[in-house]
Amino acid sequence: MANTHNTEDKLRDYLKRVTTDLRQTRHRLTDLETRAHEPIAIVATACHMPGGVRSPEDLWRIVADGVDTVSDLPTDRGWDIEALYDPDPERIGTSYVRQGAFLHDAAEFDAGFFEISPREATAMDPQQRLLLETTWEAFERAGIDPTTLRGSSTGVFVGASNQAYAPDGARAPEGIEGHLLTGGSAAVLSGRISYSFGFEGPAVSLDTMCSSSLVALHLAVRALRSGECSMAVAGGVTVMASMRNFIEFSRQRGLAADGRCKPFAAGADGTGWGEGVGVLLLERLSDAVASGHQVLAVVRGSAINQDGASNGLTAPNGPSQQRVIRAALADAGLSAADVDVVEAHGTGTKLGDPIEAQALQATYGQERDAGSPLLIGSLKSNVGHTQAASGVVGIIKMVESLRHGVAPKSLHGEELTPHVDWSSGTLRLLTEAVDWPDTGRPRRAGVSSFGGSGTNAHVVLEQAPVAEPAEAAGTTAAGTTDAEAADKAEETGVVLPWMLSARSEAALKEQAQRLLDRIESAGLSTVDVSHALATGRAALEERAVVIGTDHAGLVDGLRALARGERPASGARGLTESPASPRDPVFVFPGQGAQWVGMAVELLDVSEVFAARFVECGVALEGLVGWSLVDVVRGVGGAPGLDRVDVVQPVLWAVMVSLAALWESFGVRPAAVVGHSQGEIAAAVVAGALSVVDGARVVALRSRALVALAGGGGMVSVGLAAEGPGGVSELVGRWGGRVSVAAVNGPSSTVVSGDVGVLEELVEWCEGAGVRVRRIDVDYASHSVHVDVLEGELAGLLGSVRGLVPSVPFLSTVTGEWVEGAVLDGGYWFRNLRQSVLLEPVVRRLVGEGFG
Repeated sequence: MANTHNTEDKLRDYLKRVTTDLRQTRHRLTDLETRAHEPIAIVATACHMPGGVRSPEDLWRIVADGVDTVSDLPTDRGWDIEALYDPDPERIGTSYVRQGAFLHDAAEFDAGFFEISPREATAMDPQQRLLLETTWEAFERAGIDPTTLRGSSTGVFVGASNQAYAPDGARAPEGIEGHLLTGGSAAVLSGRISYSFGFEGPAVSLDTMCSSSLVALHLAVRALRSGECSMAVAGGVTVMASMRNFIEFSRQRGLAADGRCKPFAAGADGTGWGEGVGVLLLERLSDAVASGHQVLAVVRGSAINQDGASNGLTAPNGPSQQRVIRAALADAGLSAADVDVVEAHGTGTKLGDPIEAQALQATYGQERDAGSPLLIGSLKSNVGHTQAASGVVGIIKMVESLRHGVAPKSLHGEELTPHVDWSSGTLRLLTEAVDWPDTGRPRRAGVSSFGGSGTNAHVVLEQAPVAEPAEAAGTTAAGTTDAEAADKAEETGVVLPWMLSARSEAALKEQAQRLLDRIESAGLSTVDVSHALATGRAALEERAVVIGTDHAGLVDGLRALARGERPASGARGLTESPASPRDPVFVFPGQGAQWVGMAVELLDVSEVFAARFVECGVALEGLVGWSLVDVVRGVGGAPGLDRVDVVQPVLWAVMVSLAALWESFGVRPAAVVGHSQGEIAAAVVAGALSVVDGARVVALRSRALVALAGGGGMVSVGLAAEGPGGVSELVGRWGGRVSVAAVNGPSSTVVSGDVGVLEELVEWCEGAGVRVRRIDVDYASHSVHVDVLEGELAGLLGSVRGLVPSVPFLSTVTGEWVEGAVLDGGYWFRNLRQSVLLEPVVRRLVGEGFG
């Protein structure tokens, strides 16, 4: 009979473990599926385009106002325009076009800001320079201090196809040899950004001709979804250092004589060249929301493909274009009818436009209501064909279009091309601006880029998720909106600072003037400006602060700075910028940091904390028999924090959620450290362990610890662990019945073991005048007592898989940096069994420059 009961008990335990494993597998598969298709948030955009465009707002202005930015060829590039121009398209070595959309200030660059010498800057392709500046602007527009991301896994993906700047050594100006290789290398377009900003994620430069920047965006999306990077810079750039493209396309009769693109128009007579740079800053949507970053729009799906053996190397291929559109929609999980507007490739060529229109007809134009046609347009009608940058600037245009709720007009298309059967599908060229169609769902847009290399790309964008009413209004902790807070601040005379910094006095003056222009044109609140300047800008050497209690006083101080004067109320001066600024180290404590009611207020007032906490609770489902939120809120019937198998999972969830809260305020760790069970939370925050596996480790291991209850204890002793008279020497008196559990400081060591032996140790310490304190636990972690759990934990945690950390993780088990995906189930047994090396780890961090 006893054997029968034994067998039944074993069977029940086995079935329970199988059920738990299946539940965890389901969670893991769901997590993987969600991550594989997670929308990617665009948290900032930045651009520099023809027509004096220096921002997305400028770009929207020229699009909304229907501005044509085409101008004469630039005169500062050493081009012999008169010799290279000839209206006869048969004339070899010449161009029959002498207009385009150019960056006439492409040579300007603040080399000192990026600590680049004048000689090296001269040797650098202007495309590198523009990318550096525009990337910096993107981070500041996101409210992120770029210096806080040094050492992060931020990735960089850049498209470019014009590499004609660097001369060969024989023709190089004196003094720049040695910089020409890096100055003219396509690889350095991305590598220079990663080097200058200290990013350690993937850095990829690519050239698929016209589709380069949209392909770069696609690769960035994939890298974010796979976890290769935590944030990504994606963009493209085109500056023409020579007239090669003009001459080559003149022989092919591929250029419009007036330098203007006329997408899908009867008068389309070829493409018109343009220049520009565009940069997007991307995060996984869940990370952007958790970090409190503004979401401008989301990438729902993307796809790339190739024309293959088509009717010509550079000729567009309609079926391939259809396939890439359908693949992007599939990646987004949407149908063609879910998209309202398409930013077309639309180069204005007699061959390309009809093929593209037919592909749009075949994909987006079918089965649509006649009253809701697909609206199409092309930015190329405003700024020319910016080649490798065209895809990303098309994205920026559509982000602004989604935000403004307007589909802007496409220029030069008053009469539609007769080479397209416009009746074969429901398409409409935007010859006039229209309000975005009201469909009762989020606005969505497609963006296409088709490369002359045959590589095609299509991206599906969606309007940013609607924020909660409080968040949308900018509600403060006190329950008022930002606007109300600003009004209240002025009414009550609250002193506000506006802080500025730059690399030089001249740059500080210029920044003050730019800020002044922006404030006067946009009508920003004093509170918003103060917050953005204080939290979203790098603190550089040349600094100033304007102090005031109202808008007028602050603006007066800003005007003084713009004139190079000291503000009447404020200060300015030079400070030393740290050579290699580091973020703080996040240290996650072990058991004992809990209290009844912890985290309740944060659950109520912080959406970031609450969202991460709920995520942890979902991961714990099926592993524990109680609700995480109920325990914290003290709901009747929920267990208390006196149980080890309750307090450890709850502490884990609180610590993981607190880290998310800190990161939402821009406080990101340069490294993480955990004490005992605190390492489980540290591993999740470092990306070395998934939330699902973190929950598994903390729940199942703490449950196994219940078996040790009542058999041991722990004591804190005010002595060093090592050396003469140290704790290691002291515990030797009792053999292996007591162990050094944790080395917490130079004179703080925890021991654990048998209760009787610990009582003798406490008595000895008290008699010797040594500070000693009993710890309120009835089991002996980090001692021989734990050995009995090794086999059980091997089974419970066998499925745990470590990940490569994205944040440096210094182990208090080994005293070494975690390299690779090594935090498996065996590690988490050693974490429970071996001594906690906190003091040596802290000493190492300080020695390696962490403050």
